[in-house]
Parts: sequence; structure tokens; C-alpha cells
Amino acid sequence: MDTLKHTIKTLFEQLGLDSSDRSIAKFIEQNGRIPADIELHDATCWTRNQSLFLKQLKENDADWAPVVDELNVRLR
Repeated sequence: MDTLKHTIKTLFEQLGLDSSDRSIAKFIEQNGRIPADIELHDATCWTRNQSLFLKQLKENDADWAPVVDELNVRLR
């Protein structure tokens, strides 16, 4: 059973990205303003594997869905 609390930091770790507060803020600043008609996982800032992972989390893992939604909001 997965008892880890899912956060933006743990999501960035799972995506293979630096999860420091500074790096997360920089990533969001550099990659924000994703158009509303583009799904989060289809944004150009992701590798293929990251995109597939985000899509899978959103579709199949209710525990991660709120964190993926938070990232989606922060990147719009």
C-alpha cells in the first residue's frame, strides 16, 4: 500500500525533475501559460515518458489526480 503523501515535490521527483522549490518555480515560470485547448500531458515541456506518466496518473490513479490537477492549474 502506498502511504506516501503526494505533493508537487513528489510529482516532480516521479517525473525525474529537480524537486527543489526553486527548480519547481523556475519550471513553472519557463513552461507556464499552456493554452486551455492543450491537455497537460500534451504540453511541449514534457518528454514522451513524462507525458505518458502524467496521462496515466490522471486517468488511473485517484491518489495522484489532485496533485496533477494542481500542476495543471499552476501551468495555465
